[in-house]
Amino acid sequence: MPTAIAVTSPDLVLPPTDHQTPTAALLQSPGVQPLDAALADMQVLVEQHGYVVALYPASIPVAHERRLHTVRAMLESDRIALLKLDLPPLGVAVLVRQLRQLSICDFSAGVVASAARLLSHYIYSGAMLHTVAKLDRVPVSLKAHAKSWVPGSQFGVVAAPSPQLIKIGSGKLTGPEFGTQMIIGKGQSTSDWVTATLAPAWQVQGIEESTLPADSRAWWGTSKMVEFAAFLPDISVLYQLVSSVRRENCSWCGIELIGDRCGFCSASLLPAGSSAAAGAAVSSTAPAAASPSAAAAPADNQKHATGVLKRGAITQRGS
Repeated sequence: MPTAIAVTSPDLVLPPTDHQTPTAALLQSPGVQPLDAALADMQVLVEQHGYVVALYPASIPVAHERRLHTVRAMLESDRIALLKLDLPPLGVAVLVRQLRQLSICDFSAGVVASAARLLSHYIYSGAMLHTVAKLDRVPVSLKAHAKSWVPGSQFGVVAAPSPQLIKIGSGKLTGPEFGTQMIIGKGQSTSDWVTATLAPAWQVQGIEESTLPADSRAWWGTSKMVEFAAFLPDISVLYQLVSSVRRENCSWCGIELIGDRCGFCSASLLPAGSSAAAGAAVSSTAPAAASPSAAAAPADNQKHATGVLKRGAITQRGS
């Protein structure tokens, strides 16, 4: 059985792009499901799939996050990964679908879990907003706040992989330097700026419409918005990207991983041959800059040749 992917809200489960992609399990909030039922459901997932990778937005209620950790602690299981994500809701949904796709590939559960950090840097998540007066997850200047009160103002915002904010008509958002598709979710806005202006500027290869996640309004501070996420749509590209990173074994729990942190126990990877304290870790696999044409991992954590993203494909440099 493939590694189980789990989420905290049903609107984080996007439709699959093929017939093979499995769905995701739902880990409900304490207000909906009692603790004993949550424990039973998680136990079944672990027994059926072997491992569970649960992804949840950093914006979920504290009680819901506490429930996730309580369930894992009470089951005393080292087979449950809890991954807290800073991406906007639609970006989280995209990442969840990508991990669902990778879960049926020949990757171990530890690689699938740690791939979340890597792949999140290749998702350009943002929104078109009619106001930024209540936006607190992206730096907003006083000038932008003032412009929010001008009737008819619209703003383009990218929250990840690096924050950007412009007033529409007086600037441009920097997009990915590789081929992507875009998914959009519409709030209470009739603006076509995302599809008519941004998508062509970013040279996206297709646009998919989705229901706006329920948490998006609170995340962006307004309901007058159109949320979007540009992402790598091809499973073969995702597979090659993850495969290009050298695999290690976690020095704490022993599970296989890529990058510098274990997705299951959160322990940092010690430098090769080092017995230093766990706080000494290698550089992150994520690109330091917003441009994903950078290497997918530091030099000491690469397999052989580095996969370099081009528009529409990955090519290999070197041999």
